Amino acid sequence: MDGKPLAPPRTMGLFGASLLPVNGMIGAGIFALPATLFLAVGDFAPWMILLGGLLFLPLTLTFAWLSARFEHSGGPILYGEAAFGRFVGFQAGWARYASAIVTVAANTHVMVSYLATLFPVLDGPVLRPLLVAGFIGFITIVNLFSLRSSVATLSALTAVKLLPLLALIFAGLFAGDPRAGLVLPEFTDAESVVLLTYYAFIGFEYVVLPAGEMKNPKRDVPLALVAMLGAVTLLYMLVIWAYIAIDPGVAADSENPLALAADAAMSPAGAIAIVIAAAFSIGANNFAGGISLPRMTFGMAERGMLPRWFMAVSPRLDTPVNSILFYGAASIAFGLWEGFMVLALAGTLTRLLTYLIAAFALPVIEHREGRIDPVHGFVSILTVLSTLWVGTHADAQSWQVFGGLVVAGTLLYFVARQERPAEPLAPR
Repeated sequence: MDGKPLAPPRTMGLFGASLLPVNGMIGAGIFALPATLFLAVGDFAPWMILLGGLLFLPLTLTFAWLSARFEHSGGPILYGEAAFGRFVGFQAGWARYASAIVTVAANTHVMVSYLATLFPVLDGPVLRPLLVAGFIGFITIVNLFSLRSSVATLSALTAVKLLPLLALIFAGLFAGDPRAGLVLPEFTDAESVVLLTYYAFIGFEYVVLPAGEMKNPKRDVPLALVAMLGAVTLLYMLVIWAYIAIDPGVAADSENPLALAADAAMSPAGAIAIVIAAAFSIGANNFAGGISLPRMTFGMAERGMLPRWFMAVSPRLDTPVNSILFYGAASIAFGLWEGFMVLALAGTLTRLLTYLIAAFALPVIEHREGRIDPVHGFVSILTVLSTLWVGTHADAQSWQVFGGLVVAGTLLYFVARQERPAEPLAPR
């Protein structure tokens, strides 16, 4: 034994890597977005999603090009550290991580709300928080055993949430009036929902976080990022097209428009399937975070940004056990605290900090390598501009919470720096 900390084995292939961005991007939004976009831009709604995917493409390409240079866990932490030093790398990771914990708690409450439409007893003052804690605990336990079991569970959740959506698309083929024309809306209407379509794709970055446990991360991560952006864009477009084809008038003002559309096209059984799919979609979104985010704290500890305690790997289970337990315990704590929704408001804003750091990091790293690729540089500029534009839509409360999280993270960073930094693991 050479005394070095254990590292999780590389067991995830391209299929598992692809599940992470799919479940990061497809959560609750796909079940509410069709009605929202239709009310705003009418029959142009599917093409609005295409514009959103194109708006998101520069950011996805930026992460793809960066991920091709790294094979350890951490994602934006590695990118920020390589370009600007350890402190910036820490901020890139901490902003994403702190936001994600409260978002998982918030999303689990939403998942219970969907299930409560079928089983009202679940919405009780005692049972609801117990279910939230129980589901997050389930994520934690499954992730403790092995990455293979986590990917297998995520695969099953993905199938449950996608099959009813595919059935709805199939039903749309027989729905009389597809109305898939290119009738442009008023520009002011389109502008008001571009931000919403951008948000539909947030969560793609889950795949870069556990790169240290992938068999071939420099190949699989970029491929999964670009391919899944295209696949998710197409799925969104088809679901919205099916919703319009069936009869958007029956569900436009509903909180669960796809369920009503499924009821009209496939009977009440279809509506029930959509409600279940929505709950499982949110659950799978949270599960993808449960796989990826503990690997982020592992990567941060690996580089001396967090205490070495987060680097502990179970010699029997081959998983970063302390990082997984910390993630689960913190998420449950926020899930039991009613005030966590205030923090969730800053979730997207903190992700934008991560995106900005990555966008600036790419040309800096390439400059140090000897040459900035002109295409990469142009895409990085587009990424910075689009990210800043999205950030201008955040409210004052989100900025205040964001500032508080940055301050808290900075204090934690300097406390951790009092400990002897861990040496990075050699490439394997």
